[in-house]
Amino acid sequence: MYFLYTFVILIGFAYLLFSVHHILIKIFNMASCNSNIHHEGIDNKKEPTPLEKHVMFFDINGDGIIYPWETYQGFRKIGSGIFLSIFASFFINFGLSRKTRPGKGPSLLFPIEVKNIKFAKHTSDTGVYDNEGRFVQEKFEEIFNKHARTSNGNALTSQELDEMLEANREPNDNKGRIAALSEWKILYLLCKDKHGLLRKEIVRGVYDGSLFEQMAKDHQSKKKQ
Repeated sequence: MYFLYTFVILIGFAYLLFSVHHILIKIFNMASCNSNIHHEGIDNKKEPTPLEKHVMFFDINGDGIIYPWETYQGFRKIGSGIFLSIFASFFINFGLSRKTRPGKGPSLLFPIEVKNIKFAKHTSDTGVYDNEGRFVQEKFEEIFNKHARTSNGNALTSQELDEMLEANREPNDNKGRIAALSEWKILYLLCKDKHGLLRKEIVRGVYDGSLFEQMAKDHQSKKKQ
């Protein structure tokens, strides 16, 4: 009976979030029609860092701010199911919004500012992005040199992925561990090949921001078939 109640509550919450998504997206679309909209999340003075490029796919309207409904839309575009997309939109925006808005009060819309995404870098990670959001090639190669034993450094199995996460875990860092675990498990779920391997080139595409665009194109092509 407890399981049934829990299941009903989760379904209700998912439906509520999905409904709110539709309401807010309509409001936001109306606001976007205003030519005087202020793009506070964009810094046009410099080339985006690899970390900024990593998240820019989810900035659906290109204003430099990622709202939960945009995160949801982004996950749907790359082929994620409704429930995973709802979970990701809540988990990501709730977790990152405050960190990317230094000096500002909390917002119930949980916006993420792309230009400040470097402030949302969590602990217990791979170190492939440095503190400024730049790509560190040595750290990327280290992932596969250390942990990709089955495929001679070209891909990670599920077990090797777990070993990498455990190796990167810092003491008493539950938040960082959960963030890293969620990121990599979702990536593995969406991008593993038929042999259960997460290929090196796929992971490289995540870090440089190119993978999501390719996944969206592939998903769109499958829908047309």
